[in-house]
Amino acid sequence: MLDQRLVRENPKLIARELSRRGIEVDVITLQKIAQQQRDIQEERSNLQAVGKQIGKEVGQKIQMGLDPKSNEVTELRLRGNEIKAKVANLEEREKTISSNLKEKLLGLPNLPSKECPNGKNEKDNQEIRFWGNPRKEKNLKEHWEIGQQLELFDTERSAKISQSRFVTLINQGARLERALINFMLDLHVAKGYKEVLPPVLVNTASLTGSGQLPKFAEESFQCSDDDLWLTPTAEVPVTSLHRDEIIPFNQLPLRYVAYSPCFRREAGSYGRDTRGLIRLHQFNKVELYWFVHPKESKASHLQLTNDAEAVLQALELPYRVIDLCTGDLGFSASRTFDLEVWLPAANTYREISSCSICDAFQARRSSIRTKEGQNTQLIHTLNGSGLAVGRTMAALLENGQRSDGSVDIPKALVPYFGASQLKPK
Repeated sequence: MLDQRLVRENPKLIARELSRRGIEVDVITLQKIAQQQRDIQEERSNLQAVGKQIGKEVGQKIQMGLDPKSNEVTELRLRGNEIKAKVANLEEREKTISSNLKEKLLGLPNLPSKECPNGKNEKDNQEIRFWGNPRKEKNLKEHWEIGQQLELFDTERSAKISQSRFVTLINQGARLERALINFMLDLHVAKGYKEVLPPVLVNTASLTGSGQLPKFAEESFQCSDDDLWLTPTAEVPVTSLHRDEIIPFNQLPLRYVAYSPCFRREAGSYGRDTRGLIRLHQFNKVELYWFVHPKESKASHLQLTNDAEAVLQALELPYRVIDLCTGDLGFSASRTFDLEVWLPAANTYREISSCSICDAFQARRSSIRTKEGQNTQLIHTLNGSGLAVGRTMAALLENGQRSDGSVDIPKALVPYFGASQLKPK
């Protein structure tokens, strides 16, 4: 959420930076609401101070022997009651205005960083670097074809169980998924991440704190009888691990790695990637999440990205790193590096991880701070997939396929999978 102080004092900055995202906002009205809220807050606070002083005077006069029913004491009490009534009225007005302001601010995305390249859409994203040698051959099979041949997963029966865009992993496919999850977790834990296994049902406050609500309610699955939603990413529950907390300065950075099933409606994406493992309503993901001091956030973003890249390198999967432009930036992010893995059958790179720095945006929505001496301030949060497991499997199948129908397993994964190849029966 954007800083209310910035809304009051520099609305032109907000208008300019959001315009880089292609968003036009009536910041003048927003500023008026924010200033009105602050004015009422100050008036209420001043009146409360006067009321407190009157109460103190009443007590002092009675202690000095003045009759509690005397005119002087009675007049003070009447004045105190008038102030209480005014304060109550101001509190109601403040509550209404604050609620209105918060509702408007919750719908606005984060401001892009100065380093974030300007652009309208994904066509304006900038390539940063490449790793590996992309396999380029004719007649290579797409991962869903390989999956069918090796009987790794079943989508038709899954549609009978649920609906389309769900998958049931079978035999070697289920074992490969489990191997990838354990491999990724172990790799990140060895780098110093603390492993957590959070709930997959999260409440509205958690989704609001991380930025999914209220803007993207249509993208999530909600339990109709409870204040619970299926989590779209482990980023949501991990953000709320420290919601409404002050993290001691000497404990930062906090680095978490979390495995979680993820659930998304993928609204508006029908007709895209309808086969295989790329765009499902349910998928597994290993998430990296950092809570850091603001001074360390930029360096932490680079390290987080490197840690996600380490998975692709260990699995010998060619990829590229993309700097997302302002028009393609996620809601909560101020800057994002996408990792795109090479899919040789499709002859293209596909996103497999988004590594984002969110500055204080999520921390402000979730009230997560740190304290250094007498100074209390909002922390910065970062997140990135390390990695999306289904897409990793798709990349392994396409990059490791052989002419005899088998698929080579990367050396680093062999101890987890238990074999060096996927073989037809």
